[in-house]
Amino acid sequence: MNLFLKRVIAYILDFFVVSAFMWIFSYLAYFGINYYNMFSIYNYLIWILPIVTILYFTILEKNIGATVGKRLMFIEVRSTRQARAIRRTRAPLTYTQAFIRSISKVYWFPIIIDVVLGKISGNTRILDKISRTVVLNENDSGFDVRRSRNSYY
Repeated sequence: MNLFLKRVIAYILDFFVVSAFMWIFSYLAYFGINYYNMFSIYNYLIWILPIVTILYFTILEKNIGATVGKRLMFIEVRSTRQARAIRRTRAPLTYTQAFIRSISKVYWFPIIIDVVLGKISGNTRILDKISRTVVLNENDSGFDVRRSRNSYY
């Protein structure tokens, strides 16, 4: 399976994970909403979804190098910046890099534009180029085998 298809499947799997978080949040919020008869608060879920999505992708990609979907597809995110002390190694992914990568993942339309612009520029996504990150397949030389075999979930 090629890397692009793995990334698409991983994004769909991550969509289900974020949807599960949102379902749990709305279920728990329902008790307070129903008690105070404030059903108009459901209009705010459209603003909460981007925050949850960006936090999900940013925190997981920064801390463990992949989201749940990426782990299931055996791919991970790495920084292309070089470490200052030893030029042969790559610097760890920063929160800024992870955040920039996550901006277009909020809804379906921005990610499609990101991929189209990335294909035009010769990358998979334009925000990967801007954030100076790369997504590696398990067969690539920079893939961390120890990370992929350990269970983080």
